[in-house]
Amino acid sequence: MNEDILNHSASHVMASAIRHLWPDARFAIGPSIKNGFYYDIDIKKTIVPEDLKAIEKEMLKIVKQNIKFEKSQVSKDDARKMFKDNPYKLELIEEIKDDMAGIYKTGDFTDLCAGPHIESTGQIGAFKLLSVAGAYWRGSEKNKMLTRIYGTAFATKQELKSYLDMLELAKRSDHRVIGKNLDLFTFHDEAPGFPFFHPKGMILQNTILDYWRSEHALEGYQEIKTPVILSNELWKTSGHWDNYKDNMYFVQIDECEYAIKPMNCPGAILVYKSSQHSYRDFPIRYAELGLVHRHEKSGVLHGLFRVRNFTQDDAHIFCLVSQLEDEIKGVIKMIDRMYKVFGFDDYHVELSTRPVKRIGSDLVWDKAENALKNVLSQKNLPFKINEGDGAFYGPKIDFHIKDCLGRTWQCATIQLDFSMPEKFDLEYTGEDNSRHRPVMLHRVVLGSIERFIAILIEHYSGNLPLWLAPVQAAVLPISDKFHAYSNEIYEILKKSGFRAEIDNRVESLNKKTS
Repeated sequence: MNEDILNHSASHVMASAIRHLWPDARFAIGPSIKNGFYYDIDIKKTIVPEDLKAIEKEMLKIVKQNIKFEKSQVSKDDARKMFKDNPYKLELIEEIKDDMAGIYKTGDFTDLCAGPHIESTGQIGAFKLLSVAGAYWRGSEKNKMLTRIYGTAFATKQELKSYLDMLELAKRSDHRVIGKNLDLFTFHDEAPGFPFFHPKGMILQNTILDYWRSEHALEGYQEIKTPVILSNELWKTSGHWDNYKDNMYFVQIDECEYAIKPMNCPGAILVYKSSQHSYRDFPIRYAELGLVHRHEKSGVLHGLFRVRNFTQDDAHIFCLVSQLEDEIKGVIKMIDRMYKVFGFDDYHVELSTRPVKRIGSDLVWDKAENALKNVLSQKNLPFKINEGDGAFYGPKIDFHIKDCLGRTWQCATIQLDFSMPEKFDLEYTGEDNSRHRPVMLHRVVLGSIERFIAILIEHYSGNLPLWLAPVQAAVLPISDKFHAYSNEIYEILKKSGFRAEIDNRVESLNKKTS
């Protein structure tokens, strides 16, 4: 049974149950999401977690009745009449391109919906409502705050149990809790969405970056550093202004307009343009641990997973067309090697193609997409086509690692770009002594360093591998008379290169290890 269809059907059952309990409720949208569903509701009552049991009880009645999902098509005029008291449905009706609107009826509950759905409510074998949250209609802070109820549904009780067990493990592995307990990082109201790394957190981060630098040195990358603030004109040339300005921060300096960079690529391009290049110079591999800032809405901030500033382990490769496929293969090999060092052996690959909003001609996009497909085929890497999800300047290969909880995280990416070299008029002198245009690859391996740290913490539930652990050894004297000897052991460990701590508190061993 299709999980998305099952969960979407469960969202209708939940809405029906809520209508039974609170008839004044008005419903917005109720889609399926990864591993579950939600419904956004406009309701006078304040729904609290304790109310979820009552909703589940009513849902169970509907499931046991095995009510059919009945589909029909009505004119948009008739749909407007059916939902005349629901402004959310009326807004959705206006966006339907066809003359007809899809309607699904489940017993006494009718919803505007394109479907599809399962045949009847009895096919929902097991379900659980998980949480209540607030959500602005259409995600805009200018709109009304609605009540969002999350849930999940499965065909069998065993599948539900396995999923709930995984959620419980994930809760115990929450990097926000572990990060605080291990004194790695904190967040503060004075800077929402901006992480503060403590000394032990910096040890972890620098250990990762030391390894990152050693790998990049071996692969012939040259490290650069570019400014955090760059002129608005640069972002207009790059295309970020038209495609990304809503996610950028701006500042005025000496009556001139500047932007705080959300990406590193324009800075790397300026480094390239700072000198003349010959075909003999290529490939040129610039690596940058660049601090970027992105204007994320407060509702989506989530620990280190979603922040407003982070360090991108970026690199920009400038090469000849003839070198392109070998460079991509080299990056793929590097990604595979580095992921295995961190304990991520399981990942899948997606090829993201041209988005609707993009720069460059279709001919250029055809050339770029075919180049990436050729490399993946030559490497015998199975891949999924992710239609329309490429960067605005080029298609990309995305790597999704799987953690010990079975969750996937998109980290590494390789983006092929013929457009920015054109927009910035990048050149080199060819073997024929004429001017030519290089090709540009944008790539990251770990992605956001902060986000990667969060993934590592949750993957290992805080029990990081020895080489990453901020504290590799702890000396715990069991009484005052062992302090001198404990200090000797502590000094030996430090001189041997271990990150060690000593706990001389007058406490029991149990308290020292708790």
